[in-house]
Amino acid sequence: MASTAPIGVFDSGLGGISVVRELRRELPHERVLYFGDSANAPYGTKTPDQVRELSFAIVERFVRQGAKAVVIACNTATSASVNELRERYDIPIIGMEPALKVACDRGRGRRQRVIVAATPLTLRERKFAALMERFTTDHTIFPEPCPDLVEIVESGGLGDHDMVMGTLHRYFDRYDLASIDAVVLGCTHFVFYRDHFRELLPESAAVIDGNEGTVRHLSVVLESLGRLAPDSQNGSVDLANSDPSDRVAALARSLLDAA
Repeated sequence: MASTAPIGVFDSGLGGISVVRELRRELPHERVLYFGDSANAPYGTKTPDQVRELSFAIVERFVRQGAKAVVIACNTATSASVNELRERYDIPIIGMEPALKVACDRGRGRRQRVIVAATPLTLRERKFAALMERFTTDHTIFPEPCPDLVEIVESGGLGDHDMVMGTLHRYFDRYDLASIDAVVLGCTHFVFYRDHFRELLPESAAVIDGNEGTVRHLSVVLESLGRLAPDSQNGSVDLANSDPSDRVAALARSLLDAA
């Protein structure tokens, strides 16, 4: 049977809207409840216990709203809380992790040099350490914490091209970018910088994020449970945020509707 129940999607702020955009493209009949926790952003500089507490409060909100599944559209919150959330709730909890496997598999057996751009907490957590261990023997991986990239999105600064490019150069100029095979965007906020990374990197370097794979996984899980939305349902996105200001609401809508 199909399900008209909504899907909850949350992030530490506005970055997860990049996942909602992918979800809306791939599953256009679904109703989506988005919650951005901009009042508590960034998660990447908090302790794991703080992130878990915030994540549980948000998922509880979704459960009260009747969500049939939850997507943690935040690599940091996934690292800190996904296992505990799955233990408590009996609906699918879909997490995210940096798409390192996709980046390494592009080499088809050749050693790859990959930068993983993420938040400090994502790169410190055991989950990422375990992911790294799977690939460091055969590939060269460079973890690069980029907390300022979260702040730029949250403050509405994406339109300041010179400032954005200056920030990227500050993080990445220490690498020989001509030798890099891929940059993994290990934070959903960073997906909004795809064009900026394309400008920074040589044409030969791939820019990879986990949004498409996350939404595909969600689709497979819901289909296996018979819980996809019926084709007759009009899809929708409801945007909510812990920061109730008009500025954040307008910024969230502009990010959702951006081409």
